[in-house]
Amino acid sequence: MAVTSKTILSRARSCIQIESDALQETAKNLGPEFVQTARAVEATLESGGKLVFSGVGKSAHIAQKLVATFNSTGATSTFLDATQALHGDLGLCRTGDLAILLSNSGQTEVLRLVPLLRRAGLGLVAFTSRADSDLAAHADQLLLYHVPREACPLALAPTASTTAALALGDALAMVLLQARGFTRDDFARNHPGGNIGALLVRVRDLMRTAERAPQLPHTATVQDAILAMTKAKSGAIALVHPRSGRLSGVLTDGDFRRSALSGPDFLTQPVSRFMTRRPKTIRAEAMGVDALELFEKHQIDDLIVVDAQGKPIGIVDGQDLPKLKLL
Repeated sequence: MAVTSKTILSRARSCIQIESDALQETAKNLGPEFVQTARAVEATLESGGKLVFSGVGKSAHIAQKLVATFNSTGATSTFLDATQALHGDLGLCRTGDLAILLSNSGQTEVLRLVPLLRRAGLGLVAFTSRADSDLAAHADQLLLYHVPREACPLALAPTASTTAALALGDALAMVLLQARGFTRDDFARNHPGGNIGALLVRVRDLMRTAERAPQLPHTATVQDAILAMTKAKSGAIALVHPRSGRLSGVLTDGDFRRSALSGPDFLTQPVSRFMTRRPKTIRAEAMGVDALELFEKHQIDDLIVVDAQGKPIGIVDGQDLPKLKLL
């Protein structure tokens, strides 16, 4: 490469800046058209319809990525190949679906689909940078992005335009995700593989039980509590009311170290003197990610699991979370 390192970096920074400018312009110019499109998409999904994305060239690649994004957020979507649509693939379209046609210029071969999709009973969204294009003129809604110039020095290769289109499509997906009340649990159900799938783990699948989840009446001594913790190889012990069996506190390693500062007879003292009262708890039916949030928010190492009556039934040890890819 017969250019200096300085020139290479300068050209790369210029490219990124040009694409950044397109994103800024697109964000700045968002208006009523975006709102109308978002409402049309929401109405389509609520009525049981699906989103049908199509485009040619680089726009087809952007369309396929957006299909993946919308599907992962629970918005049923599919990609319609603009050529194959003329040879039978129109069969995947149903009355009530919404077609989102991508074309930077609004003058590409995707226009051939417009009358066919109309005949099939689909609404049309023009996803383009040209509000004065034929595609925009024949659509019901307009999803418009703004590109001052392409990053390609020849002004030929789609660069800033594809970046802006992708970002605008993602923005639409995220707005709809929030509007439809889509949750992390919903997202996890669509991602059973990898770390995201781990979000589906329930606390009951994480917690230690029986001899690995020690508990004693809060009238026990500190020594009794420490021996029970040591035997269970646990960093905490649940302490319960002697009669009701409901959780009244927890003794952790940190509480034990602090108790040692109270005097030479600390081991014979009642554990209730040093326990943490009203500790953070969780139910067995809660999601693993909910436990993770409590660990991170309150900076704790152990979490007591209780039943509907407030009785301890297990313990979640923070050391177990990385093994399940929750961290």
